[in-house]
Amino acid sequence: QEQLVESGGGVVQPGGSLNLSCIVSVIVFRRCDMAWYRQVPGHQRELVASISTDNTVNYADSVKGRFTVSRDNDKDTMYLQMTSLKPEDTAIYTCNAKEYYGPRVGTLEYWGQGTQVTVSS
Repeated sequence: QEQLVESGGGVVQPGGSLNLSCIVSVIVFRRCDMAWYRQVPGHQRELVASISTDNTVNYADSVKGRFTVSRDNDKDTMYLQMTSLKPEDTAIYTCNAKEYYGPRVGTLEYWGQGTQVTVSS
């Protein structure tokens, strides 16, 4: 059974930093396009950052210049470095993996359970 496990969430003051990790098991990490999403209760889930198998990265406009996504294929892990955190960054951050299995199966998608990030003074 595939597993994505996030860690690193917590409570931080505005202007502070947090580093999230997503460790992937069972599925083949190096073949997955990875992403971080976040969601506030009552709101739509938002794509925060993504990193493809060839390390192409994309960010939501709201986090550009503050967040950095990276991956380590040797450790089957994706990271999200978050700096200059704002109260509006408060959300549950969830790890996502997409692996393409060919034209007959298509793309399968996997999700972690999420980790809470709270930015508050």
